Amino acid sequence: MEWTGARYADTPTVEVRAWIDAPPGRVWEIVSDVTLMPGMSEELQSVHWLDGVAGPAVGARFVGRSRHESFGEWETTSHVIECESPHVLAWAVEDPSSPSAVWRFRLDPKDGGTELSEWMQMGPGRSGLSFAIDAMPDKEQKIVFVRMREFERNMSATLGHIKKLAEA
Repeated sequence: MEWTGARYADTPTVEVRAWIDAPPGRVWEIVSDVTLMPGMSEELQSVHWLDGVAGPAVGARFVGRSRHESFGEWETTSHVIECESPHVLAWAVEDPSSPSAVWRFRLDPKDGGTELSEWMQMGPGRSGLSFAIDAMPDKEQKIVFVRMREFERNMSATLGHIKKLAEA
């Protein structure tokens, strides 16, 4: 990821991709089970569905608990906004009309396997990062850049875990 000088209000995005030697249906089984994600992330500690739901559907909600050495621990409620098996799963964090982030997995058949992409958008709603920016407004672009690099690194690791599971 290269320096863009983006500010939070620019709703910066990052995307990573991996080719997986498994059909989209197999990859979907892993991607759509968000309760597996804490095992693939240093930051995400736990996930559980709300309202008696056991899997993704548009409108379904889940709570994620996260931890970061600079930000402490926090919990967010995410709302599934796209769910089309086995092609796309996306959720908005906190307020779906002004989310603090949007996350999306896309699965496309490619070369006898699956091309999996993970994409995220920061903002436009306030997040924990907003408090760091409020405290150091002159460092906003650096704060955003460093956090986007962290997301990129963590997303690459997540795709590596998904690839390993799907190809096993």
